[in-house]
Amino acid sequence: MSRVYVDRFLRFFLVIAAVALGAIAMYYIATVTYPFIIAFFIAMIINPLVDALERKAKMPRWLAVSVTLIMLFAAVAGLVTLLVAEIVSGTQYLARVVPEKFQALITYMETFVADQIIPIYKDLAGMFKSLSAAQQDTIMQNIQAVGKKIGTTVGEFVQSILQNIPQLLAWLPNAATVFIFSLLATFFISKDWHRLMRMAQQWLPTKARTSGKTVFLDLKRALFGFIKAQATLISITTVIVLIGLLILRVDYAITIALIIGFVDLLPYLGTGIVFVPWIIYTMASGDIPFAIGLGVLYVVVLVQRQIMEPKVLSSTIGLDPLATLIALFVGFKLLGFLGLIAGPVALVIIRTLHSANVFRDLWRFIIGKPAT
Repeated sequence: MSRVYVDRFLRFFLVIAAVALGAIAMYYIATVTYPFIIAFFIAMIINPLVDALERKAKMPRWLAVSVTLIMLFAAVAGLVTLLVAEIVSGTQYLARVVPEKFQALITYMETFVADQIIPIYKDLAGMFKSLSAAQQDTIMQNIQAVGKKIGTTVGEFVQSILQNIPQLLAWLPNAATVFIFSLLATFFISKDWHRLMRMAQQWLPTKARTSGKTVFLDLKRALFGFIKAQATLISITTVIVLIGLLILRVDYAITIALIIGFVDLLPYLGTGIVFVPWIIYTMASGDIPFAIGLGVLYVVVLVQRQIMEPKVLSSTIGLDPLATLIALFVGFKLLGFLGLIAGPVALVIIRTLHSANVFRDLWRFIIGKPAT
């Protein structure tokens, strides 16, 4: 084998090993430093406002950072307070209405069982008695197996919920710790933002600094674009649901629309978690026109989500709609629900590395040509 091909193979193996080891190292480092990673992204987001306060209001850097963090915390706390107040009001209404609806559903089920199930049961019982003893034993064994399977599944589900309650309670102190460390780290990173950026530029070689700057700017734009895209999609869903519920004259439409908009964050399931049980309940309670109205509204929400998601993501992140659609599908197939987020993010990273000529430089290294 030619010496040139051996060298290329060794350099290719070196690149693959370096990328794999780098990814593994970044993963394990991130598991213990994620509060500071969160702080870095928050500092990056608020940095323009901090710079503006420092430049225009003539504030010291530490004071500008403090004022910005207080404003951010006040805005988030105020928004959460308004949402909680609206949701509490809505849940109080639901607490009054749901028992009445539940009682009506029980009455409907009793009537349905008396009029429909019992006659069918009598016919089946007559057919069952006409079977041979072996056939009756086979049917009973299958029924027992299905019942045992259902009981086991339900028991495991309840057990998993009960086992996760201590983990949830143990997570609360950790969340408070992460919040405090992230807040403090955000203050110090934002206060020394420009000094840290200058230090990073001094440590990195010129080529790495140029490529890194391109990658950083593109990823920053993509990050804000992704957040903007998700906020846009959730807002569209919330507005459509609110309009539909107002047309259907549903009480506390704002609370319900906000809840549905929030669960729309859940990949793939999304609004179906609310709409599907609601439609089934209204059909079972006999309110067929209202159930049809909810069904039409659910279909409208689903269709607009499927149409708008690739378009909004492509326009805000700068990706091709077809490439975005492929990334969503491949991500879902590989990682499930998480892949619907990881797919577009991976596509953004690949496109950013390509635009920064990282792949070209790696290829030149593998074939032994100097990078330009």
